[in-house]
Amino acid sequence: MRIAVGQFAASPDWKENLGACLDLAAEADRGGADLLVLPEGVLARFTEDRHRIREVAQPLDGPFVTELAAATTHSSTTVVVGIHEPSDDGRVFNTLVVLRAGELIARYRKIHLYDAFGDQESANVRPADEPPVVVEVAGTKVGLMTCYDVRFPELARLLTDAGAEVLALPAAWVRGPAKERHWEVMIAARALENTCWVAASGESGPRNIGNSLIVDPLGTVRARLATGQGLAWAEADPGVTAAARSTLPVLANRRFAVDPTVRPLGTLPLGA
Repeated sequence: MRIAVGQFAASPDWKENLGACLDLAAEADRGGADLLVLPEGVLARFTEDRHRIREVAQPLDGPFVTELAAATTHSSTTVVVGIHEPSDDGRVFNTLVVLRAGELIARYRKIHLYDAFGDQESANVRPADEPPVVVEVAGTKVGLMTCYDVRFPELARLLTDAGAEVLALPAAWVRGPAKERHWEVMIAARALENTCWVAASGESGPRNIGNSLIVDPLGTVRARLATGQGLAWAEADPGVTAAARSTLPVLANRRFAVDPTVRPLGTLPLGA
């Protein structure tokens, strides 16, 4: 499977951001990408007044998703990108949409919200209580995760248990002391502990680090972007995955299963 990860700096204007997504999707299609992973929450980005995402959120049949889906009609590329979608409690869902052949084929609403490092995503975003999502792309199963989800290895393991050989990770990773290091270490860790590929797209711009990565099942960075707009490419060869899982059989050797139950926030005490 040929993978492209793309990044750009989102603005408050959804039409500008749609244009950037359309440009990257067209470039990915010209390059023969089977899968294009774009950042999270790029419908609109507000660096300061983040509550405004409530005002501009669009439903899945709104113009942003509809127009981007239409652009895939005559393409062989499956596009994964994040938007904010209205919910019925006044907040929004942080939702990944999967678009192919002119259709919305799947969606994943973010489970783990970024209430850390002084931020409180849950002030404006509603956490989902839904099971993880795996889709098939070019004969390969792809699991969906969003940004802060990467800090929770049990989610990546559940996706791997569901057959994922690639994890698609759209993100808007916020700058901060050691944060760039966290991003790289955890992407490599999720790849190594599950012997899978990780295609991680990081939004660039004044608040976020960019640094989109594609990492192979033995933790080697196969492609990387810096801070500007563009695409990075890699071939996720299933033979490489199979060889890694033979050489490093951590999935076969493990002794514990992961409980797929989604529990309400605050119900797991420290040490549980």
